[in-house]
Amino acid sequence: MGRVTERRRTIRIRDGAISTRPDTLVAEEPLEIRLNGKPLAITMRTPGDDFALAAGFLVSEGVLAAGSDVQSIVYCAGAKDDGSNTYNVVDVRLAPGVPVPDITLERNVYTTSSCGLCGKASLDAVRTTARFPINDTPPVHIEPALLSGLPDRLRAAQQVFDRTGGLHAAALFSEDGEMLDIREDVGRHNAVDKLVGRALRQDLLPLSRAILLVSGRASFELAQKAVMAGIPVLAAVSAPSSLAVDLAAETGLTLVGFLRGTSMNVYAGDERIALHTGV
Repeated sequence: MGRVTERRRTIRIRDGAISTRPDTLVAEEPLEIRLNGKPLAITMRTPGDDFALAAGFLVSEGVLAAGSDVQSIVYCAGAKDDGSNTYNVVDVRLAPGVPVPDITLERNVYTTSSCGLCGKASLDAVRTTARFPINDTPPVHIEPALLSGLPDRLRAAQQVFDRTGGLHAAALFSEDGEMLDIREDVGRHNAVDKLVGRALRQDLLPLSRAILLVSGRASFELAQKAVMAGIPVLAAVSAPSSLAVDLAAETGLTLVGFLRGTSMNVYAGDERIALHTGV
């Protein structure tokens, strides 16, 4: 399989002094996801947890809802000249009886490492295909102080970021603040897919008692992935998009942005945040 990091020669200029040295960079390679042998999507990702990434992607697309929906996930033969496997093509085989979606629908099947799958989803599509309605989840009341402590814990657990400075991270926390899992990737949406895919393969969906924290902004795609996995709370250290806020409001998702220190903005679902007088 491809490596998570690679070394490249670089010229460093520091206060006028010039030197040459290798630098550690995060790896970025394409991953083609096939469904029952047919091409479905291509994403630019950091190699690793590819089976989980593919499974999580299919959860967000409404194809998978349980580990039993998957018959197998395998690497397909690659295209290297020497015939060796590139480990850049994954085929997901559905279990017998699991409906196969129409993959000829008009959609953008190329996902960049920054924006996720663009142009296909709409608010109505997510609302009608979500398997785990968030409004049906048991009520929780999360203290703002608990949320405030999560970004530092996320950053402390980012092992590859420390070597490269070029990775996004996503983590799942319990409502009591316990870190359940963390994944890193060049694309924040891939990091979330890896989390969700790992949960699916462990038969943990829906993640109805979890908090999803992402290291960057909260895009529509990330809100979509949270909703499709049944995650009731999405928090981001940066800003949400307007469409992410609209989706959160329509589906009952609690959406927190600009989570920095003791400050945060609650854009939707404030009933899950323990707001006290004066907050």
